[in-house]
Amino acid sequence: MFNLESFGRLLLIGGGIIAFVGVLFLVFGRLGLGRLPGDILIQRENFTFYLPLATMIIISIVLTLLFNLIRR
Repeated sequence: MFNLESFGRLLLIGGGIIAFVGVLFLVFGRLGLGRLPGDILIQRENFTFYLPLATMIIISIVLTLLFNLIRR
């Protein structure tokens, strides 16, 4: 059944995760992640398209290695 205490705990954990991800974005932005040579940026008059391709590949590799280390 629905328990108010467990729902509150879930909201606190979710908020903590969102705050942690926000801090990671700030740190990665200062390190230059998101502006790598493989990232695609197209700018026109009223249109901007940004695809962080190299950034997504690097994050994917790092997370794969991290999860494999945790799993073992």
